[in-house]
Amino acid sequence: MERIALHILRDPEDARDAAQESLVKLVQRVGQFRGQSQFSTWLHRLVVNTCKDVAQARWAAQRRTEPLLEDTRVARDGDPARALAESESRRELGRSLAELPQAQATVVALKDGFDVPFDEISRATGLPVGTAKCYAHRGRKTLGAKLSTPAPPRLRRRPA
Repeated sequence: MERIALHILRDPEDARDAAQESLVKLVQRVGQFRGQSQFSTWLHRLVVNTCKDVAQARWAAQRRTEPLLEDTRVARDGDPARALAESESRRELGRSLAELPQAQATVVALKDGFDVPFDEISRATGLPVGTAKCYAHRGRKTLGAKLSTPAPPRLRRRPA
């Protein structure tokens, strides 16, 4: 058994383990032998299958314990304060964009968000190219005014 395992696994330690496991399986499963083939053929198949199990377990263990390479890239979202500020900015931009007339919002989103050329925007929306350019200008101007205006101060209660 050990010779077959060594031939398959190519590692003496793993071959000994597989041979021992094969012996345990032989004792447990000898009652399953039906005599439809030679006993040596049945035993050989038992050893080969055990070797496959050992090889698969070894491969899985190596895969789990593979060291990870150190990632030296700087995280773009590593600063929670910056991530929160960007999230708030995106939310505010979305709100402001929703307040624009729909045609302006569509043109601004297509042009500035997806970099779609004005001739394609014209075909997609049915607007003339000049009108699409005008809507983009007006929409950007409105968004710029809304986004650059600081939020109104919160009212504070006077101490009693």
